Amino acid sequence: MKLTKIIATGVIGLSLLTGTTYAAPAWQLPQAGKTFTTNADKQNYVADYMGKFFRGEIKSTFAAPDKWTYEKLNVNGVKAERLVNPKAKKSARVFLQLHGGGYVDGLGNLHRNLAVKQAMLTDAREVWMVDYRLAPENIYPAALEDAAQVYRELINRGVDPKNLIVFGDSAGGNLALELALYLKENNLPQPAALILNSPWTTFETDLPSRTSNADRDLVLGKVNPHMYNEVANPSYGGALSRNDLRLSPIYADLTGLPPTLIQIGGYELFVDEGIELLKKATADELNVTLSVYQGMPHDFAILLPDLDDSIKSFAEVKAFVNAHVPR
Repeated sequence: MKLTKIIATGVIGLSLLTGTTYAAPAWQLPQAGKTFTTNADKQNYVADYMGKFFRGEIKSTFAAPDKWTYEKLNVNGVKAERLVNPKAKKSARVFLQLHGGGYVDGLGNLHRNLAVKQAMLTDAREVWMVDYRLAPENIYPAALEDAAQVYRELINRGVDPKNLIVFGDSAGGNLALELALYLKENNLPQPAALILNSPWTTFETDLPSRTSNADRDLVLGKVNPHMYNEVANPSYGGALSRNDLRLSPIYADLTGLPPTLIQIGGYELFVDEGIELLKKATADELNVTLSVYQGMPHDFAILLPDLDDSIKSFAEVKAFVNAHVPR
């Protein structure tokens, strides 16, 4: 059954999906994941898996877990999706997820499944996903405007910022930082924490890992020409200079931003800019943690969740949230 409901204020249009869609079990964090005797074995596994993924032999499906609420919403013209975790009724934690995809690929099942994991990991009662407008049709600041619109909606709904976690991976990590800077500029409350997976922190292309890891990054490197070329020539930036802080937040003043966790793979294109973000955040006296998972590619925890490195990264997110965000 599909039920369509329009909220009386006219602010939000909502499509509520119910019934047999909710047949999936809720995810649980495993104690350990797949390990390898050598790094070569790990790279062979990643290459084989991602090869199948790029060829379309591995497809991501999504079904909200049993008794969860899954909604597609329209927030003042911005597309968003919401998951409600029935096992976290007493929790005040809310996740705002900003997906990756080079600002050109939209919200998909990988990130919907990730949203379930985020809720289960951190005992969050809700996860909101922003399906922001995409380049090249929509350049800066379209995605930022959409993210800010949904953030404001959460605050208007009574979500306390001290319970709010903003997550972003890849381009979503860039967007999460830009959202925090927007909140600061507009005197709006910061969330309790930022979690950045493989964040794209500069639109410049001259950091060493963009070259040294071009072949080793088996997710974002030369093996994936669509996204490799997009980050080399980012369409979202429009006519702005690549070092403009509106695109490259490593040049922004980060003082006043919330505690931040950065997770990157040692083999990814963006490893150096993750390190540069750490340096800038430290200089700006931010409470920041950087973890580099050796031998791992871009967005490894999302794309390769069964690996032990990914399990450890999920566990780190759980510990970070528990340390900084009250229930």
